[in-house]
Amino acid sequence: MKASVGPEAPRKRLGRKGEELAQTVLKKNGYKILERNFTSPLGEIDIVAKDGKTLVFVEVKSRLSTLFGSAKGAVTLRKQRKLSMVALDYLKRHAMLDQAARFDVVAIDWTSQGPQVELIRNAFDWVS
Repeated sequence: MKASVGPEAPRKRLGRKGEELAQTVLKKNGYKILERNFTSPLGEIDIVAKDGKTLVFVEVKSRLSTLFGSAKGAVTLRKQRKLSMVALDYLKRHAMLDQAARFDVVAIDWTSQGPQVELIRNAFDWVS
């Protein structure tokens, strides 16, 4: 894999901008942000937060165009399976296997009118 030496790639910049907006939206909805970009050998979770007593694993999806579908539809079954594995790894590492947890998605479609943000609580169940 090549190291990036120039300006940040547009896709990466969009992802970072989306995660920052998602964090703001989550806080406005009462979530407490615990961690951003949790990484394990199995993958990454964009945001780990608490909503009341529930631990929430948040996937942030940003789209500049709906040509290939909306941001909301970008969390495929394969992605859900991967997120489930990473979330389980998080719970094991933090000795929280008995903790109530769920998956939320923050879908952001960047339009000419500005970002259209949708917070989808309990977006999908654990997938094995």
